[in-house]
Amino acid sequence: MSKYKVFLLRHGEGSWNKENRFCSWVDQKLNEDGVKEAQECGRLLKEQGYKFDVVFTSLLSRSIHTAWLLLEAMGQEWVPVSKSWRLNERHYGGLIGLNRTEMALKHGDEQVKLWRRSYDVTPPPMDESHPYFREIFDDRRYSTCDVSKENLPRAESLKDVLERLLPYWNSTVVPEIRCGRTVLISAHGNSCRALLKHLEGISDAAIIHVTLPTGTPILLELDENLRSVKPRQLLGDQAKIQAAIKQVEDQGKAKPSI
Repeated sequence: MSKYKVFLLRHGEGSWNKENRFCSWVDQKLNEDGVKEAQECGRLLKEQGYKFDVVFTSLLSRSIHTAWLLLEAMGQEWVPVSKSWRLNERHYGGLIGLNRTEMALKHGDEQVKLWRRSYDVTPPPMDESHPYFREIFDDRRYSTCDVSKENLPRAESLKDVLERLLPYWNSTVVPEIRCGRTVLISAHGNSCRALLKHLEGISDAAIIHVTLPTGTPILLELDENLRSVKPRQLLGDQAKIQAAIKQVEDQGKAKPSI
């Protein structure tokens, strides 16, 4: 029986999404299409009568801006927003900045799919010689974390993302849900996938097939134990959503499927 409703949202499109590059912890902003996606998402949720009590985002601007634009479109700018690095996108390590299609041509579609979608495969770690290392780890936002910069990840599998996300989910998000508040988590493809795996009981093997498009709200209905009781609902035009999912899946292929 459904007792709670929780909304997940992968941020709107950014320039590196458009360029098909591994963005990860690089603080890319929303592009023009991403701004429109966030605004349209807010209008859709308003039309369907939803109201939020609290919003959670990562420390990355594209997650935060998506939440701001969505709340503005809903006329709910006053809703409190809480930010944590534990909702950040998966740290893609040495792959950050690289083009997915070029990587597929070099390493093969299956290897790139494992790096992008598998549960326990970790990409090569980022070291200090990486062109984006200093940009990420010298950023002042990471001095606000509940762990030292030295203990922040240099590369992550989806399993690692779930392990660093769950303490925040249990200590900070769950109490809000149990108080009866309607929660929105505006995060990233992999932090949302990790949470879906936990809430829906998705197997390690099956999670590779879960793909989330940008700017599409996901409604989860949970029981008293905070487990999904119904299939997740991706809200909006279903034909457009399926086309967007295919586009995301094709990003890691040397040659897109027909």
